[in-house]
Amino acid sequence: MPRVPDLDPGAMTDHQRKVHDMIAGGPRGQVRGPLAVWLNRPGLAEPAQALGQYCRYDSSLSTRLSELAILVIARHWNSEFEWWAHKTHALKAGLPIEIIDAIRDRQPPPFTTDTEAVVVEFISVLHAQRRVPDELYARALALLGQDGVIDLVGLAGYYTLISMTINVFDVQPPEGDPREMG
Repeated sequence: MPRVPDLDPGAMTDHQRKVHDMIAGGPRGQVRGPLAVWLNRPGLAEPAQALGQYCRYDSSLSTRLSELAILVIARHWNSEFEWWAHKTHALKAGLPIEIIDAIRDRQPPPFTTDTEAVVVEFISVLHAQRRVPDELYARALALLGQDGVIDLVGLAGYYTLISMTINVFDVQPPEGDPREMG
């Protein structure tokens, strides 16, 4: 059971309603998961959802690379909800199921491009070592450009916050949806 119950729409403050409507009226189309938790603190929810919208919809990274990075982060944090929420997006973005399953199973993915490989390595090393070595940074810079590296780090930070929120507040996929990460 989630540690923070969903807000009663009739009991929201004006600020909560404003943020709720901003999220629901945007590309996400609904308020769920960590955003529903954050809505309890609209001062956090408002800038966090704006950062998330940038990271997911407006960054210099392709949707395919963004979704790949999000899955690696979800796996790192064992964030079942985030995995559930983004696996379908990754498939729609053209990420092969073999890569997705390998990440889930903590196996080396069968990459189709050097760019995919550097994104996974960058996110994995960043989470494990809290930094990236010069050689990895140089490869990421060559493949993603400066904007891409900056956006990748921003995405890593945002989805780490998402995953921590999911794990602390025990946010689970909807009832009836299969758990996939194990």
